[in-house]
Amino acid sequence: MFTGIVQGMGKITDIAQPSPDFRTHTVELPPEITDNLQTGASVANNGCCLTITRIDGNKVSFDLMDETLRKTNLGSLKVGDSVNLERAARFGDEIGGHVMSGHVMAVTRISRIESSEFNRTVWFELPENLKPYILTKGFVGLDGCSLTIGEVNDSEFCVHLIPETLERTLFGSRKEGDLINIEIDPQTQAVVDTVMRVLAQKAV
Repeated sequence: MFTGIVQGMGKITDIAQPSPDFRTHTVELPPEITDNLQTGASVANNGCCLTITRIDGNKVSFDLMDETLRKTNLGSLKVGDSVNLERAARFGDEIGGHVMSGHVMAVTRISRIESSEFNRTVWFELPENLKPYILTKGFVGLDGCSLTIGEVNDSEFCVHLIPETLERTLFGSRKEGDLINIEIDPQTQAVVDTVMRVLAQKAV
């Protein structure tokens, strides 16, 4: 389980790809998230839950299977790229964002960015299959960040970002066209799916 509060950014220092459907990423972690880190621990990379397979100082390795490479933006990354990082939540940790599983449901693109002196509004393409779950003022996970949805239209949705978020996450350097991982809020999904199922049964 994750909270959607990014704890740092890490740089990919090596990619080993013995076959087209398997990769190992080595990521250099910031010192603040390496305390008591062990092989087998879960760390979200751009919101995708990955398992540590090797530790060498502050450099850790993660194996990426075909499903991860195809359904997240991790498969498009290269050496030198950075990722948002969050270690799995522990009992008693503050849930500063919202509960996230680390299971990416879709990848979208940034369609446009509107900036002012202290704020930034980022618009994303709205995947057709996720439209029922993207609601104004609801939660959404974007590259591992727990964010509040600002507005929704037929083809896009947006989030409003404060300077703190821009400084602590990759959103400070994101640009139009970039691929972004999406995880919808599980509570929203449960409510929407339940309502849709009940309505479908009544229509029979």
